[in-house]
Amino acid sequence: MTKVAPPLTAWFEDQGWSAQPFQREVWAHMAAGRSGLLNAPTGTGKTYAVWGGVVNHALLHPSKAQGLKAIWITPLRALAGEIAESAQRMCDGVGLGWKVGARTGDTSTKERAAQKKALPQLLVTTPESLHVLLATKGYADLFKHLDWFIADEWHELLGSKRGVQVELALSRLKALRPQLGIWGISATIGNLEEAMTVVHGADIVGGTRSVDPIARRSLGEGGPGRPTPVLVRSTIRKPIEIRSIIPEAVERYPWAGHLGLKLAHRLLPIIEQSTSTLIFTNTRAQSEIWYHHLLDIAPELAGTIALHHGSLDRDVREWVEKALDEGRLKAVVCTSSLDLGVDFRPVESVVQVGGPKGVARFVQRAGRSGHRPDATSRIWFLPTHALELVEAAALRQAAEEGSIEARQPLFRCFDVLAQYLVTLAVSDGFSPATLYDEVRSTWCFQDITPEEWDWLLTFITTGGKSLTAYEEFRKAVVDPDGMVRVYDRRIALRHKLSIGTIVGSESYAVKLIGGGRIGTVEEWFINQLKPGDVFWFAGRSLEFVRVQGLVAQVRKSREQKGKIPSWQGGRMPLTGYMAKVLRAQLNAGDGNAEMAAVQPILARQRETSIVPTEDELLIERFESREGHHVVIYPFEGRLVHEAMGSLLAFRMSLLRPITFSIAMNDYGFELLSDQPIPIEETLDNDLFSPQDLLSDLQRSLNATEMAKRKFRDIASIAGLVFKGMPGRPLKERHMRANSGLFFDVFREHEPDHLLLRQAYDEAFNVQLELPRMREALERIGRQRIVLKDPGRFTPFAFPILVDRLREKLTSEQLEDRIRKMTERLEKA
Repeated sequence: MTKVAPPLTAWFEDQGWSAQPFQREVWAHMAAGRSGLLNAPTGTGKTYAVWGGVVNHALLHPSKAQGLKAIWITPLRALAGEIAESAQRMCDGVGLGWKVGARTGDTSTKERAAQKKALPQLLVTTPESLHVLLATKGYADLFKHLDWFIADEWHELLGSKRGVQVELALSRLKALRPQLGIWGISATIGNLEEAMTVVHGADIVGGTRSVDPIARRSLGEGGPGRPTPVLVRSTIRKPIEIRSIIPEAVERYPWAGHLGLKLAHRLLPIIEQSTSTLIFTNTRAQSEIWYHHLLDIAPELAGTIALHHGSLDRDVREWVEKALDEGRLKAVVCTSSLDLGVDFRPVESVVQVGGPKGVARFVQRAGRSGHRPDATSRIWFLPTHALELVEAAALRQAAEEGSIEARQPLFRCFDVLAQYLVTLAVSDGFSPATLYDEVRSTWCFQDITPEEWDWLLTFITTGGKSLTAYEEFRKAVVDPDGMVRVYDRRIALRHKLSIGTIVGSESYAVKLIGGGRIGTVEEWFINQLKPGDVFWFAGRSLEFVRVQGLVAQVRKSREQKGKIPSWQGGRMPLTGYMAKVLRAQLNAGDGNAEMAAVQPILARQRETSIVPTEDELLIERFESREGHHVVIYPFEGRLVHEAMGSLLAFRMSLLRPITFSIAMNDYGFELLSDQPIPIEETLDNDLFSPQDLLSDLQRSLNATEMAKRKFRDIASIAGLVFKGMPGRPLKERHMRANSGLFFDVFREHEPDHLLLRQAYDEAFNVQLELPRMREALERIGRQRIVLKDPGRFTPFAFPILVDRLREKLTSEQLEDRIRKMTERLEKA
């Protein structure tokens, strides 16, 4: 058995801890210089397993070499400080004498200047800040003693362009340090082996690594061969106690959005009986509404309840986190901003408001409570409409079985690669032939062709075929020695300011006149306000005064009503695995409290239609004063239903000229027309066939407009559009116009442009989930289609109708319309 350094054992004992078997296993592998991936439940000590491995290796193999020894990647810069403090305590406790530092977008200029002279031995950073280091002259010297690279919360980075940044950075670091130890850490992920392959690269099994000429002077001991990584799984099955808040009376015609707040009073005993409670909502706008409502119904919570989401100012978020950690808050209403890595021991209970749309997200949030290996995690599910109780039952079943969704890694993100090439060209330059092999070792670019590589080199050196005439796009030059470098200082500065893949809508800072900054809201929301308008933000009633630059100046208001900001892209779709367990749960009977509660809805559904089994697809057809309705229930999630609705509408129009309006939710979609819909005729003509899927979708949707929206972000990441200097960012409408102009030029004059092709790929494969839609159509092809004529809206159709009306009516008008419709349906 591999030796554990006595100081590490003693430090664990001083904390009152006993090392878990999986922690000791990680220490043993790391002591032998092995790489791997650790999978363990939230709150069981994953962080100390890997930090302990780094420290144990250093104690067992002391080295006089100074400089950076380990990099710890975190997806949230807000966590960097907390992780660094934990690591520093361990280093101090074992007498290692190492300094731990953090480097993120929040790091002060003074600290960065100090790090430029001498990096700490352990650096906690983000993917973006790591790439900024790679853009530094002489960066190879920074990493010449690097022994370990840890990607924390890998499940969160996997499947995002930030994860691709990690892959590319690792491909460079592995060339600099062939013996580099690499560990991924993940709590909730279904495809562990694939996740491990992605973090270690496509070359991990039995291969060797080439060594870059730039790196030769930085190499330590050891050759390029590497053993196969190991997968370490914790055997701890952390108990999760899942309870649902069941409405006292379940409406037989449910609709989304009204039930949650009616159940808010049921949270008060949970908050009272727990030391601290996290109340998770799915959107920032929801968190604002819930915070305000809880104070309305329980004013005594003032001072002990707080709000936390990503648009609040960093100082506000840090105050909330500190107060929560110190046990001064009874409750925090939050979003995914508190999903990851936060160890708040006072938190005893978690509440999930509305369906989380995924098992992994639900389990992750449950793990915020009982954050100790021997503690039970408690989570309450509060439905926002009655049918979400079916989701609650499905979540419980999946959690009990330990079934979690897979996270699909991204392929061929050429915008990220173009940015990365300029990053290396800005620093010490790169050899195209050597770098090509490195890039091909990553999962994302394992099948990049020589032609595509040459195109990218041409793109960064000349701007490509369409932009050759414009000097600003000739960023890099190929020197006589074959190295690609950037010499223009202005180009280098603008590039360093643009490093990253997080691209959102332009935001305005919200600042009190004569006071401090509160947070940020998106430009489109500020543009609709007039001076004197009142809105609720950060839990406060604010009066809009004026815009000055990119600052929205406000003053406090005593008004009790006002607009709530919303943020683009906040609505989450049902995951594929969640859709699968939901379909199975529909016919599971009343063996649990949730399914027992929804039996009146299912009974009313069966009166005029059916509740489909797993091998049935239900289609309902009826007529109302609005027109002719066809409602189809694949139970595949909002994004798939949006695309499927457009596809079917197009295929029907081929048989008969007809126009539709389309509405959808996570359970199904509605086609509405002013003339009879030929559903039977189209069913006889392979309506749901996956054949010609892509071409039919391109003809049924505005594919060009969808791709243009995707291209805006791609253009920003690839460096075609500069977002502006600090304090002087480019306005949103200007960025849209610039990226739109490039899109149109490429579409007309360079249709094979890699970034243009990527925009179309992302529009179909990411936005519309084309692979998942194809699987859904193939599944439907194996199902029995049941066509019903219920004569009126059924309980399953009703919430889809309400979602359509919501776009046209105010909240008061909607509730009044729904009340009248429900009365008519009940009488019928």
